[in-house]
Amino acid sequence: MSDVISIGLFKSVSSFLEILGVVSSFVHNVPFLPKLGRTGSYEVLEHETRLELMDVEGKVAVYEKRQQVRFVQDNIIAIQDKAWGVGEIFADYQCSPGVAVDRYKEGHRYRVLISLRQTKNKGDIENIYIRRAIKNGFTRHSEDIQTEVDHYIKNFRITVVFPSQRPPIEVSLVRQNSTRTTILGQDHIHRLADGRYEVRWETRHPRVFEAYIMAWKW
Repeated sequence: MSDVISIGLFKSVSSFLEILGVVSSFVHNVPFLPKLGRTGSYEVLEHETRLELMDVEGKVAVYEKRQQVRFVQDNIIAIQDKAWGVGEIFADYQCSPGVAVDRYKEGHRYRVLISLRQTKNKGDIENIYIRRAIKNGFTRHSEDIQTEVDHYIKNFRITVVFPSQRPPIEVSLVRQNSTRTTILGQDHIHRLADGRYEVRWETRHPRVFEAYIMAWKW
């Protein structure tokens, strides 16, 4: 009896593995099925969000986003940028490559449509640079900068630069959706040659759809 059961079980497992192999082959070869954890028209190889506080009162700041992306679809002619926050968040806006051709508000966020002025195809790699000047956006004792991960990212970094006359008192990294907070110690804070303070946090393969917040008191 045990031999019969063993043979039957072997056949069932074999059939299951055969079906699984067919399904796996189908998923692998159908181009319109997205890869797990990948969304949109491109994946991000390198991402850095950088905020530079230009004065001790937080009245002027420069936000920069640098991404090296690899397109995963053909015939891409435009991408979107997202922005939110307090103050005048679009005091100045620059992007490269391309031109910002439209901007609209969706909830509390703005979406910026950037025409690339060229067609990108699957496998193409491009360096994307966004720069925004922000006025009266970081004037409180406690502030933060948030980055939402909505694409697959290989390497991820958040940097905040403080004036030499007003260094941070405490800095933490918050994973909003995971409800995790990590206090960033002195190994994350560096004194630059000009006397300013730079706080940097980085990781590999951040969770897609997670919101990473660098919060500080100063």
